[in-house]
Amino acid sequence: MIPERKTRKIHVRHLAIGGDAPIAVQSMAATRTRDVEATLRQVRILEAAGADLIRIAVDSKEDVACLADIRKETDALLSVDLQESYKLATLVAPHVDKIRYNPGHLHHHEKDRPIPEKVAFLAETAAEHGCAMRIGVNAGSIAPDYKERFGDDHTGAIAQCAVDHCELLDGVGFRDYVVSIKDSDPRLVIEANQRFAEARPDVPLHLGVTEAGMPPDGVIKTRIAFEQLLSRGIGDTIRVSLTVPFDDKGLEIVEGRAILADIEAGRFRSVPPNFFDGLNIIACPSCSRVENERFIELAEEVKEMTQYAAEHDLTIAVMGCRVNGPGETDDADLGLWCGPTRVNLKRGPEEVGSYTYDEVLGSLRKELDALIQARVS
Repeated sequence: MIPERKTRKIHVRHLAIGGDAPIAVQSMAATRTRDVEATLRQVRILEAAGADLIRIAVDSKEDVACLADIRKETDALLSVDLQESYKLATLVAPHVDKIRYNPGHLHHHEKDRPIPEKVAFLAETAAEHGCAMRIGVNAGSIAPDYKERFGDDHTGAIAQCAVDHCELLDGVGFRDYVVSIKDSDPRLVIEANQRFAEARPDVPLHLGVTEAGMPPDGVIKTRIAFEQLLSRGIGDTIRVSLTVPFDDKGLEIVEGRAILADIEAGRFRSVPPNFFDGLNIIACPSCSRVENERFIELAEEVKEMTQYAAEHDLTIAVMGCRVNGPGETDDADLGLWCGPTRVNLKRGPEEVGSYTYDEVLGSLRKELDALIQARVS
């Protein structure tokens, strides 16, 4: 059962989120925003699957121009992901219903401008155009000052960052916002969201396990977090993040609604024995920042090639873009982040080399073998 939720109700145009509103299910377009035809196809696939809200990434003024064209062709509720370019808010706000910013990225531009001023600018822009906002905190991109303050306590860092940014928005009188606090480990997602909900039970929460990876493991990881949180009345909108081919993005909506139905009916799935033991492959969901769709095939190839190492407690991260890839592979034992034509291989935070998509698997195997040998020696 999903108990009564204590959060306030906000609106994304006509969609109510929080309070007694139905839990909304959302996803993200997987195609590059500048490919208008392909992105509109994604929007329609997600709408047909039952998406309440669809997120699109914007990284450049070219993307903004294409977003305007997309807006003309669909009445779907659109959220925009600003990533590092917070100043683009003034250009995108007229074309969307919700703006998502990542507190961990606000320091990249105009480094001398205080963070509160940047947040106030975003709030003023959103209010002017009737947009809701999402404070999207991610364990893979923790703001430097929170890293310094909290050290290895990642859940404490991301929960406190979210609390602080709520206070910044409250301070300028902006109320139509939700918070997301995400990690690739569902156990940390549970802990961080519980800590935040204790501090700010009034704020609607967007739930998700980032970089959950490929089905079925990605669905299991997500279900673990959602079952524990939603059954405690924590969570007002959800996103299942899966690494799947572009035409299969509707699966995120289908799986999200299936999980909601199961929890509401009291059907809880048992976690497979030793699920958190052994090799852990995390992969970001296919999204509009992916510069080469070959990334999705590579993630599948990595999963298949590494089966021989299944019993070893190692994490391999496969990231699909240059925005999240460099930083969000740092905590993995081995990481691959994919560009348009080459894949960068890392050992923890250290660069190993750059390879073509066809070359990288051989180099990955050598590094994996070396790690295994070092642990058994």
